[in-house]
Amino acid sequence: MRNWHKLAIAGLVSGGLVLGSFPGLAGAESPRIDNREVYQQGRIYQGVESGQITPREFNRLENQQSRIQTGEARMKADGRYTRRERVRTQQRLNSSNCNIYRAKYNNRSR
Repeated sequence: MRNWHKLAIAGLVSGGLVLGSFPGLAGAESPRIDNREVYQQGRIYQGVESGQITPREFNRLENQQSRIQTGEARMKADGRYTRRERVRTQQRLNSSNCNIYRAKYNNRSR
């Protein structure tokens, strides 16, 4: 159980370092979306710690979060983060939110 926790923290740190290293991201801030991503990551890790999320579900959810963050970084790479791009990211986060909920409450446990 501790190994999942260490893996989760390592993922957060490395993701933050990667996203923070892009110089073009400085002008394209999105604190609400960033906060939502962190909150969803926390929900995933809490589900793992409580046993509500299986290792397979964890991998699937983590991959989805990673794809969202990569797409967001690509959108911000030009220094602008348009309304359309923010809406697309929010839609992806909405989908991810539903998947997290389903994984936590599907009566599967470790």
